Amino acid sequence: MRVLLVEDDPLLGDALRAGLGQAGFDADWVRDGAAAELAARSEPFAAVVLDLGLPGLSGFEVLRRLRGAGRRVPVLILTARDAVEDRVKGLDAGADDYVVKPVDLKELAARLRALVRRAAGAAGPILRVGEIELDPAARTVVFRGAPVDLHAREFDLLHELMLNAGRVLSREQLERRLYPWGRELGSNAVEVHIHHLRRRLAPELIRTVRGVGYLIPREPDA
Repeated sequence: MRVLLVEDDPLLGDALRAGLGQAGFDADWVRDGAAAELAARSEPFAAVVLDLGLPGLSGFEVLRRLRGAGRRVPVLILTARDAVEDRVKGLDAGADDYVVKPVDLKELAARLRALVRRAAGAAGPILRVGEIELDPAARTVVFRGAPVDLHAREFDLLHELMLNAGRVLSREQLERRLYPWGRELGSNAVEVHIHHLRRRLAPELIRTVRGVGYLIPREPDA
């Protein structure tokens, strides 16, 4: 799952990116407010982790501009500012969560999963579509009552399709949602992962909409 990390401290940013990676997130990292606004407005991130004390535009201003432009991406403010006034200002400006540094990386990952889950309209921690159950925290999949062993990118792709059950996602949309900047892709990487998922689960599970993309129906056929 691709997220945007906005943090100007190089040591902390590097640690956060590594920790999020271990939790299953691909974090694109920027270090100033202008870059954060540009990235969040142009890329389909699942969530944004936003510091407040940034060079150039402040985190508050980045958030204000994103919400003013209609961007609904979940935003978690991660800052050293622990005053009640700052918390209130951040949440009223459109943040979905407000966390004070230092934070345990496991807690940060759990909060991000909760934000992404709520943004997709999923109430519980386990995603269920038809006979598939996917646990984002444990990174496990159960199909027709049996556990299924998936490679990391197959899991991420299935997660994205289940979050968007009933919607067609193009290959380009899937690539942009799954892969961070600088990651080299084969021209048919998505198709290969789709093929593997069909083989490991069921051929009819993921539908191809010719000339458009792929989807998992909200209510798969029996």
